[in-house]
Amino acid sequence: MKIALIGYGKMGHEIEKVARERGHEIVCIIDINDEEKFDSAEFKSADVAIEFSSPQSALRNYRKAFAADVPVVSGTTGWLQHLNEVKQLCEKEGKTFFYASNFSLGVNIFFAVNRYLAEIMNRFPDYDVRLEETHHIHKLDAPSGTAISLAEDILARIDRKETWVLNEAHSPHELEIKAFREDEVPGIHTVIYESEADMIRITHDAKNRKGFALGAVLAAEFTQGKKGFLTMEDLLKF
Repeated sequence: MKIALIGYGKMGHEIEKVARERGHEIVCIIDINDEEKFDSAEFKSADVAIEFSSPQSALRNYRKAFAADVPVVSGTTGWLQHLNEVKQLCEKEGKTFFYASNFSLGVNIFFAVNRYLAEIMNRFPDYDVRLEETHHIHKLDAPSGTAISLAEDILARIDRKETWVLNEAHSPHELEIKAFREDEVPGIHTVIYESEADMIRITHDAKNRKGFALGAVLAAEFTQGKKGFLTMEDLLKF
């Protein structure tokens, strides 16, 4: 499979390594100030583009890839206010877009556990719920896309919570997400339920970026022959 990389930071380098290990060819690398490469024959020859860039450039990157008729797999977070536009491009123009706030297999299992636990805890109002996430100091958005996904799954299942807020809840109807930025931490996410009697914690702690990179390459492989808006639930069949 021919892969183009959009964004060539630490994740881009790790994705390149995993892709080559799996026998794929990297035909084009687009980094900052490389936008002219979207019009290149190399980029247009790609079977799929894997995009890990910044919230500010993500939507522009998607549009340029779609214009070149190249499917996109993206793990960039912080741009979801434009999600409906991307979904409409998939539906109306037959584009292919695979999005995940986190490509790690372990995190997606964690998502499933979070949903199941929230369904149980909805019956026990004595427990308040909150989230904590910690990432490296280079991460541009807060809270993380993974934390938002966890929060939205909780909000869909816990009747006493109506919205999430960053850092400090001022109402019992708000779901608090605390975001920490420390050193080179790949990513730690914790969901906490607490009552006067005890505390329940579930945590996913990433050791490195390899799990994210492998998931992104698996997603790229999954897009072959498919159209529309795809997610990890489609890939993993949870």
